[in-house]
Amino acid sequence: MLYTFIQYLFRIIFYTVFRVRIFGREHIPQEGAVILAANHASNIDPPLMASLIKRPVSYMAKSELFENPIFGGLIRRCHAFPVKRGASDRGAIKAAVNILKEGRVFGMFPEGRRSKTGALQKAEGGVALIAAMTGAPVVPVAILNTHRVFANGGILPALRIMYGKPLYFQGDRKDKEDLALFSNEIMQQIACMRDELNCK
Repeated sequence: MLYTFIQYLFRIIFYTVFRVRIFGREHIPQEGAVILAANHASNIDPPLMASLIKRPVSYMAKSELFENPIFGGLIRRCHAFPVKRGASDRGAIKAAVNILKEGRVFGMFPEGRRSKTGALQKAEGGVALIAAMTGAPVVPVAILNTHRVFANGGILPALRIMYGKPLYFQGDRKDKEDLALFSNEIMQQIACMRDELNCK
């Protein structure tokens, strides 16, 4: 109930305040495991990516956010779980794998951190590794203009988001080069979709 309420609340905000336009929702599988992999430029990216689709989305969130018991409890009820940044957190990876094994939707940001300028950064290996471990399809997600929210006069920018066609890891999950190639493929697809959004 809480997740549904917050989802609708954010949906109203994004449609009315930020005049969001959405493309490609038909590419998200209606059932079964799927990873949503998006570029990351703002704290509003997770609710933006999740609130505009029907299926609930689970996220990793930096462990510091759970230190406040009220806020931490709130985001836990919205399907978030903690991850330790700057280190390989096996517990967080296991939690993500379990979510996908249950046939749910898991949201990730391949870059691992926000881009203050909105420019795309190099992908880390987490998304490719989890896709390789689970066989889940990866839906690349391009988000445009969230870096301008409350920044340098861009208080209420019009937001754009595009969900792309699913990508599947085809290599050897133990091969670092195969994982890196898949990570790059995801980011290249996001880059192409962002270019397309700039023309809409």
